Formats: sequence, C-alpha cells, structure tokens
Amino acid sequence: MNIILFDDNEVRRHLLPLTYTRPTALLRIGISTIEQKWRAMLGEDHTYSYLTANHLKVKFPLKARSSNLMVAGHVVPTAALAAQVLALKHGEALMSEGNLIAFNGSAPDFDAKNYVSTVEACTKPIILHKPYDIFMNNGMVIEQDFVRITAARKSAPLPTTCTVIGDAARIFVEEGATVDGAFLNTRGGSIYIGNDVEIMEGACVRGPFAACHDAKVRMGGKVYGGTTLGPHCKVGGEVESTVMIGYSNKAHDGFLGDAVIGEWCNIGGGTTASNLKNDYSEIKLWDYVERRFVRTGLQFCGLIMGDHSKTGVNCMINTATVLGVGVNIHGSGFPRPFVASFQEGSSNAGFKDVPLKTFYAIAERVMARRGMELTQADRDIFESIYNISDRYK
Repeated sequence: MNIILFDDNEVRRHLLPLTYTRPTALLRIGISTIEQKWRAMLGEDHTYSYLTANHLKVKFPLKARSSNLMVAGHVVPTAALAAQVLALKHGEALMSEGNLIAFNGSAPDFDAKNYVSTVEACTKPIILHKPYDIFMNNGMVIEQDFVRITAARKSAPLPTTCTVIGDAARIFVEEGATVDGAFLNTRGGSIYIGNDVEIMEGACVRGPFAACHDAKVRMGGKVYGGTTLGPHCKVGGEVESTVMIGYSNKAHDGFLGDAVIGEWCNIGGGTTASNLKNDYSEIKLWDYVERRFVRTGLQFCGLIMGDHSKTGVNCMINTATVLGVGVNIHGSGFPRPFVASFQEGSSNAGFKDVPLKTFYAIAERVMARRGMELTQADRDIFESIYNISDRYK
C-alpha cells in the first residue's frame, strides 16, 4: 500500500509551534511518535510519506499514487483502529464523531471529501487538537505503548541496587540501559527504560514513565508520572507530566510540569515554569489560529516550547507560556506568556529579532554535540518560518 500520513491543516495550525518544524505524525506521545505507532500496526512493508505544510515538503516529501491510503497524523492509533483502516475498501472513509481517521482512494477524491461511503470507528481514539492534548493523554498512551512494545519480550535484569515500589513486572529495561541506585515506583503506571538510557543513582521515578534511547535522568532527579523523555533527552530537578520530543535538556534543578518541549531545546539551571495560577483559575493559552489567548478549561498547563528554544539560568516562566521556534529568553522577571519565533531577550530589557545567521551558528554548535548536522532542508524550513508575517501575533 501507499500510505500517506496527512496533516489536517486546521489542526496543524492549532498545534503550533510544535508543528512548525514537523508533520503532526512526528509528534511524540507515549513512548513513540504517532508515525511509529501507525507503522507498527499497519506494517512496515508499505510505502510511507507525508501530506504536510508546503514549507515542510522539502524535508518530508509526498509520494502520491493513483490510489492511496490516507491516514490522519494527529490520531493516536490502536490495534482495533488500524485493523479498520487496513479493511477500508476503495472510496471508503473511516470516521470518528466527524473526524476523518483514514480514506482509501485517489488524491482528488480525498481533497474534495468525495467519499463513496463512511465507516464509524469501533472505538473513540485519542485525537490531538491542541498542544495540551499531548501531555494530558501521555500517561494513558505510555501504558498502551508499553503493552505493545514489551509483548512476549523479556526485560533486561534490574540491578539489585534499585528500590522497586509496586509491581516489578511493570518495569521494562532494554539492553544497554544503566539503572543503578534508583527508586522506581510502578503503583501509578508502567516504567519503560529504552536502549542505552541512564537512570543515575538517587533518581526517583514514578510511572507511567518512558525514557527513549540514550535519555538520562541525572542524580537525585524527581520524575513524576505521565512523563516521556525522547531520544537523547536529559533531565534533572523536578519534572511532571511532560513530553520532551527529543534531543532536549533540562539537566539541572528547577520545575517543569504539564509541558511539551520540542527538539534541541535547553532549559537553564534553576529555571522554573509554573503550571498553576495563584488564584487556581482557568488557564488561557496562546492560539496561533485565533491569534489570541484562548480559554482551555484547564487548571494545569505549563510550558509549550518550540524547537531550538532556550532559557537562561534561573529564568521564571509564567503559567501556560508558549515559546515559538528559536526563542532565547534570559534575565530576571517573567517574560510575557507568548514569545514569537526567533526572538531573544527578557521582560526587563525587551525582545529583539535573532538574525538567521546567528540562529544557524548556534543550532550548528548544538547539533554537532550529538554528531548531527543542520541540513539545507532544515535551513529552508527555518527561513520559511522566519519569513511568516504573522509570527509576532
């Protein structure tokens, strides 16, 4: 089959700034990305590509044929849902309460929403509409992924230096991981420790929790349930109900909770990001579609951080702050709860544009530490984001 993971354009815009730099299918929730889940359930023997924003197509190209299986990149699949997708006949669409999950047919019919017939999903899936849907559903999806990834497999042994509170069978350790002198509590959920992960001595981890390959929890780190560390992420201090997509660091003391952090971000030592207002009132969050702060119905929401953004030492972050791509905040005081992409500064000194040349130089240094390069495709994407006229709004 020719499988195309499509972005719903309206949803993609609501998920900004996280989807400025990736198709929605590459968002991480649970242990793996949404694309990795679809591949595991639909099968790897198919051709996969993306239907995404124009500025992303240079890096994530579309491979269309006369007949395609179009699959929503913002829908978290289950085995039952994947079976329904594979069973779709030509011209059929799979729906869930008005949301398109998948369509089997031609590109013109997909664009025109010309469906011969529709089938209702057998179960109501998790569908991402806003950035906070990621951390709110993360614990549940960790459990789903844990069952799928560890089925009929045996965990590497857990060292006797660790203290396990709860059922040790809910801990899975991949080969190459190092876990010494840690406290692991599974009473609230499962704990997945990926390849070459290091959980250092004195770290306290509560499930549901996932650390993807090469992630690290530093000495004395306190990690609460609903947290996922993507590949090569490093955390210390206190972290709760947070998803770090990959290659980002919060290595020192400070608090981060109810948050989503993009790739190649760095949160400076002592930075604390509030996730609850002092008066316990409903939280408003910046919405790129509405171009204003919108009521969420939530009481808890922390930091939403786009790729390649950073905070300095001892920064203070307001409840429900949105930082775009390539943002660098530092200094004392609380910055405003929305900072547009490619801005640098503080609440006291004000903000200014970060020239692309400066941004590229920093990004190259950061990525080189992981043996990776900033490609021309990456530069084209960042230039497109930089030139978006409404990124300040």
